Amino acid sequence: MLFPPESAKPWIETSYHGVITENMDIVQLDPPLVALDKDAPVPYAGEICAFKIHGLEAPFEAVVLNGTSGEGQLRAKGLVDCELQKEYTFIIQAHDCGAGPGGTGGKKSHKAVVHIQVNDVNEFSPVFREVQYHTAVTEGKIYDSILQVEATDQDCSSQYSQICNYQITTTNTPFAIDRNGNIRNTEKLSFEKQQQYEVLVTAFDCGQKRSTESVPVHIDVKPVCKPGWQGWDKRVDYEPGTGSKQLFPKMNLETCGGLLSSVRTTVELQTSHIGKGCDRETYSEKSLQKLCGASSGSTDLLPAPSTSTNWTASLVTDSERDSDLIFRFDGRQAAKIPDQVVPQNLTDQFTVATWMKHGPNPGLRAEKETLLCNSDKTEMNRHHYSLYVHNCRLVFLLRRDFIQVDTFRPAEFHWKLDQICDKEWHYYVINVEFPVVTLYVDGVTYDPYLVTDDWPIHPSQIDVQLTVGACWQGGEVTKPRFTQYFRGSLSGLTIRPGKIESQKVISCLQACKEGLDINSLESLGKGIKFHFNPAQSILVMEGEDLENMNAALRKVSYINSRQFPTPGIRHLHISTSVQCFGEDTCIFIPDIDAVVMVLQPSEPRITIAGVDRLTRPAADLRGPAGLTLFQDLHIISTVTKGDTASHHTAGRPGVQEEIIHNLDYCDILVLGEELRPEQESLQLQRSTLLGKHLDATNSTSGMSIYGVDSMSNYEQVIRQVYYHNWHPAQTPDRKFRLTCSELNGRYTSNEFTLEISVLHKSEAGEHVNHMVAPSQYMQVVPHLAMVHSLYPTHGAPSAATVVIVICIAALVVVVVLGIYRIHLTHQQEGRNSDTTKERELDWDDSALNITVNPMEAREE
Repeated sequence: MLFPPESAKPWIETSYHGVITENMDIVQLDPPLVALDKDAPVPYAGEICAFKIHGLEAPFEAVVLNGTSGEGQLRAKGLVDCELQKEYTFIIQAHDCGAGPGGTGGKKSHKAVVHIQVNDVNEFSPVFREVQYHTAVTEGKIYDSILQVEATDQDCSSQYSQICNYQITTTNTPFAIDRNGNIRNTEKLSFEKQQQYEVLVTAFDCGQKRSTESVPVHIDVKPVCKPGWQGWDKRVDYEPGTGSKQLFPKMNLETCGGLLSSVRTTVELQTSHIGKGCDRETYSEKSLQKLCGASSGSTDLLPAPSTSTNWTASLVTDSERDSDLIFRFDGRQAAKIPDQVVPQNLTDQFTVATWMKHGPNPGLRAEKETLLCNSDKTEMNRHHYSLYVHNCRLVFLLRRDFIQVDTFRPAEFHWKLDQICDKEWHYYVINVEFPVVTLYVDGVTYDPYLVTDDWPIHPSQIDVQLTVGACWQGGEVTKPRFTQYFRGSLSGLTIRPGKIESQKVISCLQACKEGLDINSLESLGKGIKFHFNPAQSILVMEGEDLENMNAALRKVSYINSRQFPTPGIRHLHISTSVQCFGEDTCIFIPDIDAVVMVLQPSEPRITIAGVDRLTRPAADLRGPAGLTLFQDLHIISTVTKGDTASHHTAGRPGVQEEIIHNLDYCDILVLGEELRPEQESLQLQRSTLLGKHLDATNSTSGMSIYGVDSMSNYEQVIRQVYYHNWHPAQTPDRKFRLTCSELNGRYTSNEFTLEISVLHKSEAGEHVNHMVAPSQYMQVVPHLAMVHSLYPTHGAPSAATVVIVICIAALVVVVVLGIYRIHLTHQQEGRNSDTTKERELDWDDSALNITVNPMEAREE
């Protein structure tokens, strides 16, 4: 039996390499997909019916294009994404058609390997890794790389996924960027010129596709690290009345990484240009002494010029000072103290005090500069006592009289101090407890470095002359003259005989009302040492821990306790020294300077109000109690607050607000002719001043009440001032003017004028008034027209008519007086300028006796 020959298997290549572009479906194979069969041209057995792919879900399929020739094509079943998979490998076989069109009994070729590479399409743009970039650089340097930016691309191929270029799109910037994204500066940066830059950067892939969004790059410029204090303000405003205010609430010390073992900082408040060296109370010397509790009896040798103190009128005053009475001497001015003012019989105990500002005088070192001198007025040239400066040394000369001591005793006391010639204000007090003399300068005691002895002065009948600003040379010269002139400034020169001043009083008299302070002293960190000078103008702090020192300096504050401080600038100087751990060199901390600006206080308006016209009978002025002048006096003070002072004043330009403060004097001045001491005077009971810081002086020109005290105490005292006149008939009407002051005339009140009119009565009128009127302030005179109407127009009146008229007149007087007394009781508070303010009357009917004849009554 014969069998047909066996059919052959199809043949294909053993391997294929293909390329497909993503998002396309045809695979370009190399070599092309072709299957050969040896059975050709036998139908079916020599034809290719299919290509089958074997692999794990390969997304491809092979189709037969021509079964006879065996050509085929490889296609993608769907879209191929290179970013998901770049290559594919699978197996392919060719199948012939076998014995029939259905492929029954067909043969399969061997298996061939197919490698397919997916070609990339540049579909993605570069994207930066960060939303924005931020860095900081130090000024003054050129950097190779300040910051590197980086962008990525999601394309799968190296051509399209790699970033080939970066570019800065912001123009006119001192920066450049390279292909790797490194940003550098093209010039040195300056912190003062610009503290921050912002540049925009874009990226390109190697297919030149640009990023859709540029990225911002922030570059901060830091100053070169310089050790020093940071976080402080150059100006600090101080509102009067706010107490203590912190000066450096955010200050800290930058060490630039240096490790410190200790820090020492000095804060200095410079106030030499304010008043007499700082902001002090500017009351008069007498008022200050009363306020500080000084012993009474001091003599002010440099008072304000006035009619009674005219010896200072020729001296030059420094008017720029705020209410301070300062006399400036340039080597040509001096003043003679009147004999009646000079303290007499200085005992072994007395005090000389003065404010002095003095500097060196080159070329005049050999000359003495006399502050105070008591010398012979004529014939001789002996100095009994004097205070002078010589070669920047302070010398006090005291020559005792021979009758006091007859031996060689201490006479000259010398002090050599820097303060004498430092051109700053200082308060000098010389306490004499002979033979011991002690000097106080700004409250600190100094003993003389040299004491020389001398013989006492022999007694003589020569008068002496006390002078200020120079020494009087009345003898041994052709013409008496001043010599040894002083060059400098003086204020408050006083002598107090018989007593020396206590340390407490001296400290009070020279105390500064402004200075440095520390908030929450108890909360200072551990290990912080601090020290104030007596005036609290210099504060020294020292510590080892830097953070504790920073916290301590933040608590330093300025305080001014005056209600009305002197406005203006106060300079601050802060110096710091540090020590490092075992290093030869350590960092240097530069000094800093700042200012405290004391703002202008609200100026008070002092107002005096009361009855400004009194009409009184002459008997009131002659009475033992006299006439009380200001019984209804009121003193108030107001300030104008701005519209930002409080919420309830909004919408108004300003509101008057009453305030409480002290006064330092009130003067009652007699207008017109001075008082005649033999017949009139102003008087005040001394008991009225008890318990108050007040005193009073009296003269024919008026009365002065002085001392630092409250307005209410001044009111109480002034209401007790009364005017007494023993012969009012010989005196015209009087006028008195009352003015008050705060801070030695810095703020003055209105001028309140009081006019007194005297009622002069005839003898008959006085007799009727004594018999009828119980009030000593009132005289009732029946109106002549009413009396005349009671008489008939023809002939003389009868006796009965006369009696009736007299009785009716007496009754009218009694009724009028009663009505007047009731009216007076209800009208004590207010009167207009044409009415008089009457004191309440005590009704006394003991002098009122009305006798009516019964016969006359019956006859009527």
